[in-house]
Amino acid sequence: MRTENGSADAPGGAVPSVVTSPSTIATPKGRRTEKAFLAAARTVFADKGFLSAKISDIAETAGRSTGSFYNYYDNKQQLLEALLDDFTAQILERTRRNLTPDPGSNIEQAVRAYWATYRDYLPEMIGAFQLSMTDRQFAQWWRNRRQEGIRAVNEVFRSVERSGVDIGLDKNLFASAIVSMLESFCWTWFVAGKDENVVGRDDEAAIITLTEIWRRGLVTSASTDTN
Repeated sequence: MRTENGSADAPGGAVPSVVTSPSTIATPKGRRTEKAFLAAARTVFADKGFLSAKISDIAETAGRSTGSFYNYYDNKQQLLEALLDDFTAQILERTRRNLTPDPGSNIEQAVRAYWATYRDYLPEMIGAFQLSMTDRQFAQWWRNRRQEGIRAVNEVFRSVERSGVDIGLDKNLFASAIVSMLESFCWTWFVAGKDENVVGRDDEAAIITLTEIWRRGLVTSASTDTN
């Protein structure tokens, strides 16, 4: 049988199912089945956590056989990666959809997009953190995905510069710091538990604070560069 981490062997050495061809997966039925597995994985990851989730649980929740699962994915990590791709795409779509000529508004919209999407994909984010601690290859994959977020922050920087503000700082380094700030703060807020001195603060207060830190970083760096 295939183990939960995706290693493949079956009783007697038989492969449990025939791998479906890409053309088959591209059929309407194949796409529906794939979406069912993705939706089921989100449910199971939320209920049991990524590390405790079993492929049999995902298949049962999807209303499909375990053998059918392997027609689409080798292991549950591939499912997690597909969902994390969706996480990144959601942030980019939400940010770009709300971009305006106003740099201050763009910063706030970028923060709101990240905050809302992190909250929506919390089980996947916990899984990504857990897997990053034990799997170097996945950790590198996740760092590569972060580049999408850094590029999105740089889009906001470009909108600021179009308004006549010279940021001055190394924009890639600045963008990396912003993404790291958002990641760490969201983790503390949603997963680790709020710091004791901010218990009682709501999401809106947190979003406004993060927005203001980002905005002041831009204003201060530009002001310092011109003096």
